[in-house]
Parts: sequence; structure tokens; C-alpha cells
Amino acid sequence: MSNPALRLGTRGSKLALAQSTHVADALRDKGHTVELVIIKTLGDISSAPITELGGVGVFTSALREALIAGDIDLAVHSYKDLPTAAHPKLVLAATPEREDPRDALVARDGHTLASLPAGALVGTGAPRRLAQIAARRPDLKTLPIRGNVDSRIQRVLDGELDAVVLAYAGLRRLGLEQHVTEILNTDVMLPAPAQGALAIETRPEHAELIAVLDHAPTRAQVNAERALLSTLEAGCSAPVAGYAEICDVFGEAHLHLYAGVFAADGHNAIRRTYTSPPEQATALGTRTATALLAANANALMRATHQTMPPASEHHEGEDK
Repeated sequence: MSNPALRLGTRGSKLALAQSTHVADALRDKGHTVELVIIKTLGDISSAPITELGGVGVFTSALREALIAGDIDLAVHSYKDLPTAAHPKLVLAATPEREDPRDALVARDGHTLASLPAGALVGTGAPRRLAQIAARRPDLKTLPIRGNVDSRIQRVLDGELDAVVLAYAGLRRLGLEQHVTEILNTDVMLPAPAQGALAIETRPEHAELIAVLDHAPTRAQVNAERALLSTLEAGCSAPVAGYAEICDVFGEAHLHLYAGVFAADGHNAIRRTYTSPPEQATALGTRTATALLAANANALMRATHQTMPPASEHHEGEDK
């Protein structure tokens, strides 16, 4: 018997299509016929700021509804867009190998974060990034922005902004690395939990079929980072960063989770780092979050949320 044809649901943006095509090609390599089905989400249709639309889930709810209705067989999400709570009717069947999770700077005249002149205007939509920029370069001006990857880069090319900070993974997937003037290492800017990772969601009957695309090291990393976020009860707009790295220690794999919660002005941050075997990834995320909460991370998150201004433009919010 031939493998069944699969309908893969995706948003219609360039980045979403690039990510979904990557997954579709991987399934085709396994002998499946795959059709892309474009689904419009609330985040694509509405011009309101993400926070007014409900934050987490804005770009995923319509895809999930299409899965449950049987209109599609699987959906590809940017993992960091997904709510941390599992959906009762769906399965996260695979986490493909992660792209580079770091952030990247796109700046005029080839500038790095360190070389931007005092007073330079840097745009990004994430409180996490805004806070870390303020901590490292308090002399810079920052502007919360929304918009797809192309529109953000264009604001630099047009001279409206001196720089923007974007996820390096999205730039790589779109073939736009030539615009990057600096890749920001994790000791400079800690990424968002699950940044650079994809999640493939499906109904239970297709889970085994999709599971062939799962990458165990990436799943361990993301499980730790998402458990961190879940225990903190922090949404995608919270000033929270987390990155899990698998390292070899005397011939054994260890998972190191680096986490931080940040004040909007960059003057205060709570950071914790813990280690565990990869198979204990979820417990590692929970342990790290518990330590952050014990250090009063909740108060810092509330204060940061109250002081962050709304984004200055109202297009789709992806820069993964």
C-alpha cells in the first residue's frame, strides 16, 4: 500500500511557508505525498497588537481548529508560538532538528551592538530583547515593533531605524543571512524558550507516522525550556529567556538550562542555571523556574509587563 496523502496546514506568510515546506520535503523523502493548505489565523487577519488579541495562541488557534475539524492532517508551528498547555485532542508528534536559536542584529553601516553610536534607535517586538539591549547598551533607544521579517529589515534599509533584532533562525530559513551584521551569542542575549524550533502537531491517528521526523536532542532542549515557561506561567510576551544546551561531560550527555527574567530598563535581572541528564528535561525546567520564582521573578515579570509600551505597528508578529 502507498502512504496516504497528507494535508499540511500552514500560515501563509513567507516564513511559515518556508518552515512548512521544509517539513513537507522531509515527509516526501519518507515516501509521502504532501499538500500545503494555507490557514488564516487571528494574528494574520487582525491589525490589533498581539497583547490585545490574547498573546499566546494568536497564530496557532485556527490551525488547531482545522486539525480537529479534519480539514488538515498536520500543522507546523513555530514552537515558541504554542501555548505551553497540551491540547487534549491533539498530539505534538515531532520536533525536528532545531535551527540556530540565537538572535541576530541587522544594523546600518555594518554596526554591531557594541559599535552602534549612542542614541541609535533599535527596533524589536520582544520585551525579552528590549530588556537585554537596555542592560548592555543603556545609551541606545529602543522601539517595540511588529511586522514580518522583510518589513523589519526594510525599516533599517530605509533609515527609519538604525538596527533591528530578529531571530537568526528565521533569517536563515528565508535566506536573508546577508543582512546580518552580528549574531548575538547567548551570553549577550539569551534566546526565548523554543526559539528556532518547530513543532509538528497532528491528531492521534497520525502521530506514529509523523514521529519519524522527531529529533531527540531538540525535543529534550525544548521540553526543558517549555517546562520553565509553564512553571513561571509566563506567556510569549513575558520578559523571560531560556536556552537548554546539550554538552558532553566526561563522555556523558548533560543538559544545561540557562534562564533569566528581566526588568524593562535592564537594571535588574534574575538568572539561574541548572543541569540534568537529557531524559530529565522537564524536571530540569521546573526546577529552574522554581528557583527563579523563589528569587521573586513574579514581581519582576509584573513590573516589566506594566512598563512595556505597545508595539508601534500592527502587522503579523512573527520574526522567528
